[in-house]
Amino acid sequence: MPKKSGAQSKNHEIAERTAPPGDVIYQAIYDEGEHELTRSSSALALSGLAAGLSMGFSFVSEALLHSRLPDAPWAPLISKLGYSVGFLIVILGRQQLFTKNTLTVILPLLNRKQASLLGNVIRLWILVLTANIVGAFLLAWMLGHTSLFDRDVHEAFYAIATASTSPSAATILIRAILSGWLIALMVWLLPFAESARIWVIVIIAYLVGLAGLPHVVAGNVESFYLVTTGSLPWSKCLTGYLLPSLIGNAIGGVTLVAVGAHAEFMTAESGKK
Repeated sequence: MPKKSGAQSKNHEIAERTAPPGDVIYQAIYDEGEHELTRSSSALALSGLAAGLSMGFSFVSEALLHSRLPDAPWAPLISKLGYSVGFLIVILGRQQLFTKNTLTVILPLLNRKQASLLGNVIRLWILVLTANIVGAFLLAWMLGHTSLFDRDVHEAFYAIATASTSPSAATILIRAILSGWLIALMVWLLPFAESARIWVIVIIAYLVGLAGLPHVVAGNVESFYLVTTGSLPWSKCLTGYLLPSLIGNAIGGVTLVAVGAHAEFMTAESGKK
């Protein structure tokens, strides 16, 4: 193998230490979206179900930490670290999560603007969201109707879930926009985070949890727990939490990130011509 010249070695080192340009990141996420749109409905549904179940571990991990900490103002600074666990499992395990797909699959649609592609995007969104919600409900039901955890942890479940669902629907909607924005930004940062991928997921998910920003899957494990234990009516769960968090997350992911990133990329491409 021929040895690299000094100039080649220097250029290679510079390339390794330079952040990739925005169009490279855009293309990586675009390609991922194209791949997701080719997956079969059964594969999407099964992966989405796994993601819904896995997101429950954010609730479980946070409750476990919460139950072992004193009732002090600083306690959430530690317990909210547990909120990132579900996101770590889902994203590193490449499971289908609705808020992740609000970014990836929308980029091909914005680029090609085909009716058939729109139908495929809607197919993916419906399948993944439905499977996510079913998985979240199953995990919540299991937590509420089994003795997997002791009384202290169940008290933590109740406290966390009550705090999440107590704001008004309008407040949840506005906060969910920020949540969808941050989760989509996480997806945008991941392709070239390399060894820092775990830290990117942990930091952003921790911020979402600490700020009390609703997530349509992770948050609904909490609301479903209250429903299955008889502490929250279905009507309040659906109209007061699920729908506002869904709409807000979609607005945050699609409008503020996917559309913004696409517009920036297309402007840059036009400037090259």
